[in-house]
Amino acid sequence: MKNVLLLRTSSMGDLIHTWPALTDLARHRPELSVSWLAEEGFADIPGLHPLVSRTIPIAWRRWRKALFKAATWREIATLRHTLAATRWELVLDAQGLLKSAIPGRWANGPLAGYDRASIREPLASRFYERRYAVSRQLSAIERNRQLFGAAFGYRPEGAPVFGIRCGERLAWLPAGDYAVLLHATSRDSKLWPEAHWIELAQALQNQDLAIVIPWGSAAEQQRAQRLAAAIPGAVLAPKMNLREAAALLGHAAAVIGVDTGLTHLANALDVPLVAIYTDTDPALTGVVETARAANIGRAGEIPTVDAVLALLARVRGA
Repeated sequence: MKNVLLLRTSSMGDLIHTWPALTDLARHRPELSVSWLAEEGFADIPGLHPLVSRTIPIAWRRWRKALFKAATWREIATLRHTLAATRWELVLDAQGLLKSAIPGRWANGPLAGYDRASIREPLASRFYERRYAVSRQLSAIERNRQLFGAAFGYRPEGAPVFGIRCGERLAWLPAGDYAVLLHATSRDSKLWPEAHWIELAQALQNQDLAIVIPWGSAAEQQRAQRLAAAIPGAVLAPKMNLREAAALLGHAAAVIGVDTGLTHLANALDVPLVAIYTDTDPALTGVVETARAANIGRAGEIPTVDAVLALLARVRGA
């Protein structure tokens, strides 16, 4: 096997958008063994794809808050040794940032990535030995597929295939069919009104779907608790890691979510999905639309509950 190192450290959605490129790579270059450098908080994500043989954690988010501590530099030295210990056929930076290009230079192999016109931080392209032009007008998923194809010598074709596994159904889930409400996101401007979530949940309960409400941070937990209190019979999920979240989403009869990483994870798991956008452009950052997944809304627009229900009925009937 030939070893390849993928640099895609964060965020959750960015990592998820890389999976279809790995599926292409597995089809065209089955002799490759892929290791993935990812932020420690997202280290569960890469291994959901069967092509990834090893995840190497990096703790840049934590390190930058403690750069003057000796323990930080010991951890950095350990990572440098780990990356240098393997001879890599290629080191591919799909992140396109200095925070990914710099550890790429620590690895023992040629470093490749986007060219100056294609990259998010043009200075990062100076670190690469091999550079590839990829249109910035493409969706994030297609940019990844095109970059991988250029770096490994093939042309991506067909619809994107995420190719991941969800794992076993979680023991605490309701016995029957359930819907997951992904209410939390990184910016308040991306939120959907709580009153809309409550009205939506009541309509779904009338369709014999149990309601499951997950959360991550303390603020998300408070919102989840408010929603659960207002929706009789709703299940407030326990705190989960990302593998458990994949199991929650992968066995759902329906998922409704705002612009957040878990919504893209549900898309990757091919469950009936409606993604709600209120502050971003779904043409660039939306889920991959299929018979079972659809986007609704746009910047400055709050989709109605009725519109979301109608779209959900369509994707569930597919």
